[in-house]
Amino acid sequence: MAGHPPSRLQDANGIVDGWLTGATRCQTSHRDERPDPADISLIVLHCISLPPGEFGGDWIDRLFSGCLPATHHPYFATLHGLRVSAHLLIRRDGSLTQYVPFQQRAWHAGVSCYEGRERCNDFSIGIELEGTETLPYQPVQYQVLTATLTTLIQHYPGLSTQRIVGHSDIAPGRKTDPGTGFDWPLLFSQLQNPLSTS
Repeated sequence: MAGHPPSRLQDANGIVDGWLTGATRCQTSHRDERPDPADISLIVLHCISLPPGEFGGDWIDRLFSGCLPATHHPYFATLHGLRVSAHLLIRRDGSLTQYVPFQQRAWHAGVSCYEGRERCNDFSIGIELEGTETLPYQPVQYQVLTATLTTLIQHYPGLSTQRIVGHSDIAPGRKTDPGTGFDWPLLFSQLQNPLSTS
C-alpha cells in the first residue's frame, strides 16, 4: 500500500461510480450506506499523521482498513479497535488515495453538527491531508486539493466553495484540525483562480 505515485493535477478530473479517476484505490470495509446517497452537500477537511508528526509509510491506509498493528508504536495502541475512515487522503507528496466511494458514508466526522444538522457523515465527503495541525502543508497538497474540490463541486450539485469546512468547524471544542497550519485564504484563492496552481 505504500509508495503511491504522485497524482498529477489533471488526473483528478473525473468521477466514475463514485471514484476519482486520478486516485489510487484502497478500499475499506469501514463504510456504510448514506441515508440518502444523493445528499452530498458538505466537504470536511481533516489532517492526520501516523505516528503523530511522522509522514510516509502505509500506517494511514492500515488504520482506515482496520489492520493497524497495536504493538508497533505506543500511540497505535490507543487506536486499537477504532473504526474510522475518510473518502480521500492527500499525502505530503501530493499523491491521492481514495478509500470509500462518494455515494457511501465514510466514518470521519464523528459527533458533529453543521448549520443545525447533526451527523455530518450522512451528507459529507471527508478529505484527510497528511500533516499536523501546526506544521505548514505542502504546496502540492493545496494544488491537488484544489483540483479535487473543483471536480467534486462540478460533479455534485449540493456542493459549493461555501460548503467546505474544517473538522474544527463541525466539532468545535472536540476537534481542531486541519489546524493553524492550514492556509484557508490560499485554498480559496486557488479555487477562484485554478490556473494559478499549475
